[in-house]
Amino acid sequence: MHDHGYYKEYLYHPPPHPKKKKRKPRFSRKTMAFITKALFNNILRRFIHQDFHEAVSSMTIIDAFLFLMVHSVDRLGIWHRLPVVLGLIYLAVRRHLHQQYNLINVGETPSGVRFSPGDYPYRTADGSYNDPFNEGAGSQGSFFGRNIMPLMKPDPMVVATKLLTRTQYKDTDKQFNMIAASWIQFMIHDWIDHMENTNQQVELIAPKEVANKCPLSSFKFYPTKKFPTGFYDIKSGAKNIRTPWWDGSVIYGSNKERLQKVRTFTDGKLKISEDGLLQQDEDGIPISGDIRNSWAGVSTLQALFIKEHNAVCDTLKKEYPDLNDEELYRYARLVTSAVIAKIHTIDWTVELLKTDMLLAGMRANWYGLLGKKFKDTFGHVGGSSLGGLVGLRKPVNHGVPYSLTEEFTSVYRLHQLLPDSIHLRNINVAPGPNKSPPLLEEVPMPDLIGHKGEKTLSQIGFTRQFVSMGHQACGALELWNYPSWLRDLVAQDVDGKDRPDHVDLAALEIYRDRERKVARYNQFRRALLLIPISKWEDLTEDKNAIEVLKDVYGDDVEELDLMVGLMAEKKIKGFAISETAFIVFLLMATRRLEADRFFTSDFNEETYTKKGFEWVNTTESLKDVLDRHYPEISKKWMNSTSAFSVWDSPPNAPNPIPLYLRFPSS
Repeated sequence: MHDHGYYKEYLYHPPPHPKKKKRKPRFSRKTMAFITKALFNNILRRFIHQDFHEAVSSMTIIDAFLFLMVHSVDRLGIWHRLPVVLGLIYLAVRRHLHQQYNLINVGETPSGVRFSPGDYPYRTADGSYNDPFNEGAGSQGSFFGRNIMPLMKPDPMVVATKLLTRTQYKDTDKQFNMIAASWIQFMIHDWIDHMENTNQQVELIAPKEVANKCPLSSFKFYPTKKFPTGFYDIKSGAKNIRTPWWDGSVIYGSNKERLQKVRTFTDGKLKISEDGLLQQDEDGIPISGDIRNSWAGVSTLQALFIKEHNAVCDTLKKEYPDLNDEELYRYARLVTSAVIAKIHTIDWTVELLKTDMLLAGMRANWYGLLGKKFKDTFGHVGGSSLGGLVGLRKPVNHGVPYSLTEEFTSVYRLHQLLPDSIHLRNINVAPGPNKSPPLLEEVPMPDLIGHKGEKTLSQIGFTRQFVSMGHQACGALELWNYPSWLRDLVAQDVDGKDRPDHVDLAALEIYRDRERKVARYNQFRRALLLIPISKWEDLTEDKNAIEVLKDVYGDDVEELDLMVGLMAEKKIKGFAISETAFIVFLLMATRRLEADRFFTSDFNEETYTKKGFEWVNTTESLKDVLDRHYPEISKKWMNSTSAFSVWDSPPNAPNPIPLYLRFPSS
């Protein structure tokens, strides 16, 4: 991998001194680079799209040939239609290339002085002391990294009005429900939030051409706070005020102060109200790990996993009566965080990318190609392919300190998933066909967000809210499907208190990508080794969309904003997200597991306790968690296999063909 002058990981265990003198390589690195360049100039160039010539010329010979293989498949546009085994090979090769060329560190280089992981056999409050050679990696206040090396036209409010604002609600049919939409927001509250510069404000003013169609004629907001990185290529960066590890900070908080507020300090437990919802403080602000800019769907999931944490505490106390409050909390946090990560990996993602190839791929991430039964019987065997990422002998960060990236943030702008209202169901009657409850009333989404949302949720109750979200499809990630009510939104401070200025979130999201120097759509694709578009017809077949894209951007496809491109892009069959977003997901979903010692070297009975480790290994889905705490809900109201698909959809039909031998359906 090119180090770009960035930090390279020190080995965890220095190799013993060799007894024999090492033989000098037959060719020097300089010679190999010359050979690659010569080979590229004389042979490979003619087979590769001109936009990738520079990138490929700097690759190793092996990587250049691997890219040629991937690129050839991309030109045919068939990777998602390959048989499962060939598809997994394609994805593995592509992931390798991105691990080598799309992980870019931002910030100071660590000293490389190792701490002892045994001194911290638990998840710290601020995410520090996870990477044994970089105690600050992934901690609160660490930099956002980059996947791509780093303009205000057209106007963000023009883009939001003409291409994003919902004209007619489009949903995902039976594939993805409102629990699934709430889940990814639950995860975002666990992973990422930018530090703002609260000493100044920026104002966006609606241009005349769209002013009468904008809910706000202007709005003010805080810019992202920039910090010097000490790097030549990326001179400044933003810092993350959440911990980017999969550490459950959405319910525990990202620092000691928040953690103190959510704990009871009795038997390791967290605070929760008697009605099974979040407790509220004297100001009516909910008590949980992260409560900024939230809504009832996220609060419901926070409450469910607080109950999960507390149930783990009860089980561990019964099994190990000598454990004190602090020990019970630490073990329960490890277990609950791992359950959340596992559900996201092999349950939520499988519904998001509903194909056999991704079902196989995501299960391989957790269990390896040898599968769950083998791993449960014999433990982790082989490397990441055979045994999975979880349980590797040591964390892997590919020479770049762990972080989540600006590009990751951008592709997870998914507010189109939210509807205009929640369809409340009557759960006091017998279920209808496919366990479907009758509609009771529609509650507008503005009544379910922020402080008002917490009051509304307390009237609705956990069970009715959860069943209603389970039976309602979420919004589709397409053009003209961004909720209008989010364009006049009360934003909140970090402590959950309302700010005086309303914001147009659709326009703000366009602004944020530009402010943080995230590449526009075409350059984003080039940097991810994906073929760029040369005309609007390459992006979409929708004639109306092409007409409006030309109106906003003219004929210059290079100006296309990333979020607009992601929504306009033709979707792969079974994918709720675009192919471009998926490539970032392919890289970063793996990284969240393989870089974390609590999912690799410390994923064992010693760190989690035998009972805690068993808890993680026997939990396979959100339905399992729901059944632990509300067994009547799924029994009475859920017909689907997954809690993330619409609940009145039929359960998955058995398939006699082994998973790895399947071909995509036409």
